[in-house]
Amino acid sequence: MNPLHSEPGSVQDIHDIHDVLGIGFGPSNLALAIAIQEHNARVPDDERIRAGFLEKQPRFGWHRGMLIDDATMQVSFLKDLVTMRDPTSDFSFLSYLREQGRLVDFLNQKTLFPLRIEFHDYFEWAAARVDDVVEYGSEVVSVDPVTVEGEVRWFDVTSRDPGDPERRIVRRARNLVVATGLEPHLPPGTVLSDQVWHNSQLMPRVAELARSGRQVRRAVVLGAGQSAAEAVDYLHRSFPDAEVCSVFSKYGYTPADDSPFANRIFDPEAVDIYYHAPRGVKQSLFDYHRGTNYSVVDMDLIEALSRTMYQEKVQGRERLRMLNVSRIREVEPRGDQLDITVEYLPTGEREVLTADVLVHGTGYRPQDLGERLGGVGKLCLRDDEDALLVGRDHRVVTAANVTAGIYLQGGTEHTHGITSTLLSNTAVRAGEIHEALRAERVSRGPAPVRSGTV
Repeated sequence: MNPLHSEPGSVQDIHDIHDVLGIGFGPSNLALAIAIQEHNARVPDDERIRAGFLEKQPRFGWHRGMLIDDATMQVSFLKDLVTMRDPTSDFSFLSYLREQGRLVDFLNQKTLFPLRIEFHDYFEWAAARVDDVVEYGSEVVSVDPVTVEGEVRWFDVTSRDPGDPERRIVRRARNLVVATGLEPHLPPGTVLSDQVWHNSQLMPRVAELARSGRQVRRAVVLGAGQSAAEAVDYLHRSFPDAEVCSVFSKYGYTPADDSPFANRIFDPEAVDIYYHAPRGVKQSLFDYHRGTNYSVVDMDLIEALSRTMYQEKVQGRERLRMLNVSRIREVEPRGDQLDITVEYLPTGEREVLTADVLVHGTGYRPQDLGERLGGVGKLCLRDDEDALLVGRDHRVVTAANVTAGIYLQGGTEHTHGITSTLLSNTAVRAGEIHEALRAERVSRGPAPVRSGTV
């Protein structure tokens, strides 16, 4: 993935221009990289798509902070990186299991839902097979439009040099695919510290505490979704002498709706229905089916936590506390501890909990495209609610003079529905973006061939 060595905005040799540059390399752009590699393997050299991907992490990683040893996936293994797009692909989870010598063992488990650590290992296995098109440790710092005769034909993407963070590398592309994932959502005014975490930091933070030998007498978890409940369970098991308090405004955890008919909201055809529906219908569909994914917990985990609470009550030592219908009103650092004021909403009664750890299981939110793309974001058109206009093929609608493309993997819930940020449609979405890139590549005609080009 050769960089450009001249200033942004200058005309480059056509061989130095990527057909597509991906910003971010999580599961979504990994699935796209696989689709492109499989395409390139079956077409002549002059029809290949020249692709590159930039990832700021030093290696592939997907929610590493929540890779709890016994946590399972919430989607079927068949919704892997490729199967919904091409069941014959050798990048499938089943192909991974065969190579690892665990195919029969997995089948004997009679489950659709692998361990999360195993699925992450599958992602790493797939990423290693396309590592020639990805540059890790390359944080994108700017994206600039390249204008020729009034037409924005390319984008110059500037990133940090992995070997020298003070040095900048520029690459030029006809298309961008932005898949920077989600960022932790925190209550206003929250300041992360050694005592205050987001659940995305859970595993490494707990490991640090274990190494330090610091005693944990009480841990508080804010939130009512799957990640919050998993954090409660993990902290309770990790610190057998500590009290673990779960704080949320609901009366109790809400079970995730994974019933067969509700799950059809994740079907590929549901994206078409959602995309073409009027705005009011979109909102209704989202509201009706948010229980499939948002602020809900798997029933198995709910029952396990309830069982633990009852057992502790029988034994007379209640370490697991549920502070329901409650909110955290104030957090005051006090040395290496925290004074956390919790209000019981029905009465307004307040209780101050002195805790060693506060974990925010408060979810994630899409990153703002303007923050990621800088001035290029101004070329993107928005609706009257200031939401990005996005085509069915995941391409952002841009000003009339922009012929270079910007595609989104994520951040399109308002246009494409609940699956925008989920694994459920990753393979299908990658296939749709690949097809759009292929069509654009064909429209330009055969590329000049030069020996040694990628």
